[in-house]
Amino acid sequence: MDELEPIERKELLTIVRSTLREYLATGRIPPGSPHRRALKQLAGSFVTLKTLPADHLRGCIGTFSADTPLHKCVQQMAVSAASRDPRFDAVGAEELDQLSIEISVLSPREPIHDPETIEVGKHGVCITQGMHHGVLLPQVPTEHGWDRETFLEHLCLKAGLPTDAWRHKDTVLEVFTADVFGEKDVELKEL
Repeated sequence: MDELEPIERKELLTIVRSTLREYLATGRIPPGSPHRRALKQLAGSFVTLKTLPADHLRGCIGTFSADTPLHKCVQQMAVSAASRDPRFDAVGAEELDQLSIEISVLSPREPIHDPETIEVGKHGVCITQGMHHGVLLPQVPTEHGWDRETFLEHLCLKAGLPTDAWRHKDTVLEVFTADVFGEKDVELKEL
C-alpha cells in the first residue's frame, strides 16, 4: 500500500476518534464507510494511544493481517488498544479528550538473515523464537534514542526472551515499514 495522502490520514484519524467515542459510550463499533478509496484497501495497522500532554503510552494494539479494509482494521485496533492492551486498564470515556491517537499502516513483513540490515527509524522488527513473539514499531527506537543493538535487546525483552536472543540461530527476525501519522502531526478539521 502506498503512503496515504494528508486528506486520507485526516479521515482515518477522524474515523478512529469517532469510533472510540461511540465504543466508550455504547460498547458498539459504529459502521463506517470512508469517502476515499485508499481507506478501503486491505492492510494491517497498529493504533497507539498516548496521554496528553505527557505523551505516555496508554495502549497499543495492531495486526499484520491484511484481510480487512484499512478503515475497519483501524477501528478494531483502536477499540483493542483502548480496552484489551494487557499492560493497561481499559480507557474510560472521560479519558478520551486527554488522549492522542497515532496510526501505523503496515507493509508486509520480510524475513532477514543479517540484523545489520535493520535501519533504525525505517524498519519495525518482529522476533519469533519458539512460542515467544514480539513486535516493535519503526518509531519506537527513535522516540527512545536507541541504536540498533538496544532496539533488538528491547524487542527481545518485549517477547519475554533474554536480551541476546536476537543473535541465536533459532530466532526469526522479520522487518517491515510503516506509514506513521498522528493527531499531533495532522490538523483535524471538517473533511
